[in-house]
Amino acid sequence: MSILKTIQSPGDLKRLSPAQFPALCQELREQIIGVVSNVGGHLASNLGVVELTVALHYLLNTPQDKIVWDTSNQAYVHKLLTGRREGFHTLRQYGGLSGFCKREESEYDTFNAGHAGTGVSAAYGMVEAREQLKQRHKVVCIVGDGAMTAGMTLEGLQHAGALGKDFLVILNDNQMSISKNVGAISSYLNRSLTGVFYAKVREETGQLLGKIPHIGQDMQKLARRAEELAKGAILPGLLFEELGFRYAGPIDGHKFEYLLPTLENILKMKGPVLFHVITKKGLGYEPAVKNPVWFHACPPFVRETGAPAKKAARPSYTQIAIESLVKLARKDKRIVAITAAMCEGTGLNIFEKEFPDRLYDVGIAEQHAVTFAAGLATQGLRPVVAMYATFLQRAYDQVLHDVATQNLPVTFCIDRGGLVAEDGTTHHGAFDYAFLRHIPNMVVMAPKDENELQHMLTHSGGERSFRKAAGSGLDRRGSEARSICGDG
Repeated sequence: MSILKTIQSPGDLKRLSPAQFPALCQELREQIIGVVSNVGGHLASNLGVVELTVALHYLLNTPQDKIVWDTSNQAYVHKLLTGRREGFHTLRQYGGLSGFCKREESEYDTFNAGHAGTGVSAAYGMVEAREQLKQRHKVVCIVGDGAMTAGMTLEGLQHAGALGKDFLVILNDNQMSISKNVGAISSYLNRSLTGVFYAKVREETGQLLGKIPHIGQDMQKLARRAEELAKGAILPGLLFEELGFRYAGPIDGHKFEYLLPTLENILKMKGPVLFHVITKKGLGYEPAVKNPVWFHACPPFVRETGAPAKKAARPSYTQIAIESLVKLARKDKRIVAITAAMCEGTGLNIFEKEFPDRLYDVGIAEQHAVTFAAGLATQGLRPVVAMYATFLQRAYDQVLHDVATQNLPVTFCIDRGGLVAEDGTTHHGAFDYAFLRHIPNMVVMAPKDENELQHMLTHSGGERSFRKAAGSGLDRRGSEARSICGDG
């Protein structure tokens, strides 16, 4: 009998025994793989958070307790557990379920997000709203390790850590593995370090030391330092401790025998806590484990093999643009390329193969990417920033203030111009023409075909080269050329 079919809400999940969770997780993975193979979507990241999502909804009282998914492209399991299982086959289709969290879709979706790095700030806003309204619910934010490169994430953490309110941030780290020995030791330590007894002893010892005349405060500092050193010897959490968060982890995010008791203890702790969980992208589907980059946001594929359901009839605008850029870079050593954690998506992996020392991936830091390009340009280099239109809007001030007002030779290759139907509102590149066209010293160009695109890149990189910032509209598929202003 199917366990998943008995779950219409997290309340049904609470009636299960944890011994049933592995079987439920298997069903969840089968459901996700089956639907995404037909309609495309974010597969690898969702397969990696199955156990974590089940544990959260089992232990929390949602929707009263708030779960905020940073980016929210890993919320498929969340949707399946919160009353949307029967409509899950409509994922990313017109009139169907969004591929991201959407407040209009469900009371369990607390924040609409399609850009990484927004989660901590939004969630901490909910924490302070809770305090203002004298409420008592919990707020939990799940943020990926990639989003730790986003400036907003660090801004949110330092704000939350300084104010000290009850707040749980879960760092979903899927870029590293963890061995059995380390996982077991870490799980044991964190069950101890987050337990009620340990927390009480820690607090009472601190109070006792503080009452010792003359030396009490020094003894408290010494005790805290000793604890930090002991934890730092085996745990990578001192950065978060310095930001004002209690750190717990890392722990294996796929083993309920570790995950459930540790998370249960953590949810009882006071103040800001960061819980570091190790997960594996694509777990449960071997092609996604082997190629998590392609299966991060994939088109429909053949489930048995993992191969694309159909191959593109001709090269995409993205491919043509980067191949043209490579040709220019062979002639001009001043040309360097910059991306913000979208090397494959913007096609710059092609550039990287030939010029590994001239490609800069700065992480999810669009503002830094643009000002970094400006700095390069002041010294005579010819930087090319390749970025999705919807992400470039995050760096509007840097384009205007740091590039255009100085008339620096920076080229912006703007990918995914126009409407991007499957990914919805947050990913539409519908505003780039409006917010770039009025900027001084900016030349905005949109190609009508592949040949014109190549000439545009040559124009921006030729003898007149990069005197003004230029943009080229690129598209997801070669069969649908979309311009920077959204024309088909």
